[in-house]
Amino acid sequence: MTQTACPMCSKWRDEPELRVVELEHCFVLLNRDQFFPGYCFVVAREHVTELFHLEPGVRGAVMEEVNAVAAAQAAAFLPDKLNYELLGNMVPHLHWHLVPRFKSDPLWPRPIWAEPHTEVILSGEEYAERIATIRGHLSPVTDY
Repeated sequence: MTQTACPMCSKWRDEPELRVVELEHCFVLLNRDQFFPGYCFVVAREHVTELFHLEPGVRGAVMEEVNAVAAAQAAAFLPDKLNYELLGNMVPHLHWHLVPRFKSDPLWPRPIWAEPHTEVILSGEEYAERIATIRGHLSPVTDY
């Protein structure tokens, strides 16, 4: 169910240049701000606010999709750590911020929101290359 006022419900439609992959239960998009290289959103296709709102089988499948994206990011970017953020306080639609973290990043080891930073905006070609890199590391069982 799409909620008209929900920015996560419309993100896939509104930002086609950031699309990584459309999975059975989730959409995956690159974050426009690439201060943290490879930072992606994994957005539940169904408009729900909590994991427990999903049927158990769907919940398990969603978590497998989150895991597949995280594994692809880890293989693509070789981070020191991968952060999984599932908050929903600002946008109450089930979505994860999957953020590859490096000991060399200026905010290490603090949370990504510890202090403001200057956004890193890429060219269209750079976004496409980064998306292709992630796709290239997705498990072969992931259809897209």
